Amino acid sequence: MLVALNVILLMACKNKRADLVIYNAKIYTVNETFDVVEAMAIKDGKILALGSSSNIRNEYPAKEELDAKGNIIYPGFIDAHAHFFGYAESLNNADLTDTRSWEDVLQRLQVFAKTQPNGWLVGRGWDQNDWPDKQFPTKKRLDELFPDRPVLLTRIDGHAAIANQKALQVSGVTKAYALTGGEIVEKDGQPTGVLIDNAVDLISAKIPALTSERMKELLLQAQQNCFAVGLTTIDDCGLDYPAVEGIEKMQSDGQLKMRLYVMLSDKDKNYDFLIERGKIKTDRLNVRAFKVYADGALGSRGACLLHPYSDMPTKQGFLLSDLTHFEEVAKKINKYDFQMCTHAIGDSANRAILKIYNQILPKNNDKRWRIEHAQVVSKQDFGLFGSARIVPSVQPTHATSDMYWAQDRLGKERMKSAYAYKQLLKQNGWIPLGTDFPVEQINPMFTFYSATARRDSNGYPEGGFQLENALTAEETLKGMTIWAAKSNFEEKEKGSLEVGKFADFVWMKNDLMKANAKQILENKVLRTYVNGEKVYEKK
Repeated sequence: MLVALNVILLMACKNKRADLVIYNAKIYTVNETFDVVEAMAIKDGKILALGSSSNIRNEYPAKEELDAKGNIIYPGFIDAHAHFFGYAESLNNADLTDTRSWEDVLQRLQVFAKTQPNGWLVGRGWDQNDWPDKQFPTKKRLDELFPDRPVLLTRIDGHAAIANQKALQVSGVTKAYALTGGEIVEKDGQPTGVLIDNAVDLISAKIPALTSERMKELLLQAQQNCFAVGLTTIDDCGLDYPAVEGIEKMQSDGQLKMRLYVMLSDKDKNYDFLIERGKIKTDRLNVRAFKVYADGALGSRGACLLHPYSDMPTKQGFLLSDLTHFEEVAKKINKYDFQMCTHAIGDSANRAILKIYNQILPKNNDKRWRIEHAQVVSKQDFGLFGSARIVPSVQPTHATSDMYWAQDRLGKERMKSAYAYKQLLKQNGWIPLGTDFPVEQINPMFTFYSATARRDSNGYPEGGFQLENALTAEETLKGMTIWAAKSNFEEKEKGSLEVGKFADFVWMKNDLMKANAKQILENKVLRTYVNGEKVYEKK
């Protein structure tokens, strides 16, 4: 009897033995009651127990113990809308972000060209709204500097670009002509080089693909950059299925450790692929959604508005496809129980897609169909989110990036229901947050700061930008963790630090629930863990 009892006690101790115990921390669990605890035990990549430092250390002997020395631990940050694959590709191109003029762009491009002396010159990140002359440039200077090399420079939002004459020739664009959902900007009957929305694809489709080995290198570099800012899951919005197969192979080989929620692009080949294969779900990869584009971007006046732009009354934007396409796609996605995630910026685009969603989705559904950006919504249309439980997936840094010029585009009245995150939150009681990187920077601290302070890094504007639509610190943290997980149907496995969930967490110095603006912006990730494995440590 004594021997049997000893065996039972030994087995109990073995079951409680942890791989890692972290103690003397301030751990925000982000569970339903938003509990804060001191310690956490981890085993086999999942959370075994949470509680006080003394209890966890006494009850869960571990192979490794770490004293957090009072530092703060949060669930791993989830970016609910980004472009991980595109960000990796961008690391191979000229970085044109934060350029202050067209001449600045050209100077930076000339320096970059020396590092890549042959083939296409590709860059991204310029924004004419940041320049003294806020007009689109023309290809004239590009033609002078690079007469024999094709050049394509994409605007920060990806919805406009400028190509030189060589790129236009290589792509067969010899004159301006009308096309659905895009514009080849012309002057005196000749292309200026400026391309809007679908017109960009005419040129980008001709750029040679990177080799698979180079793409792997860039993905691993992108992964490390993301781990360094505390990202453990990223929603990659809009990939073709071969990219998914490549990611799947890298993950199964143990090379790619980032968890990815992938939305396939709105193309027949991608529908055929997922319908035949079915939803893909592993611990690190989830593919069950499709990314659809309703309209373009506000900065390039491609966003589809109900009424003309205030600063250009001849333009109203446009839908990128006709309404029949969106209706057919929605029916197909619903039939196979996939998730529809539609980019909609303008109030007209939002209304059109919201109405289609409401026609197809039953009340009290749990399909979690999403509107990506939901940037300008007519005040009459907010209720269409709640009526069909449609998820507004927003990016707070868009508000603080656009606030300098957005009112010029929209006028005072429309601005009242633009970037209206608090109004959107009220529709369902939860809202996922992202960055849209590489359109914005990858750092989630900028998301947190923009959502709560509604100011730029210099503290402008003093009273905050439309502060009535700021989110609280708790709402913002949830939007970056558990609500983001919920938008991906993954709230039972990640997004909060609870027993049985993945041990994905971020170890930081400053307490976001109490930090001032300066502390938020300066907050650094000390360590990042995925599946209980340390994937980043600040040197």
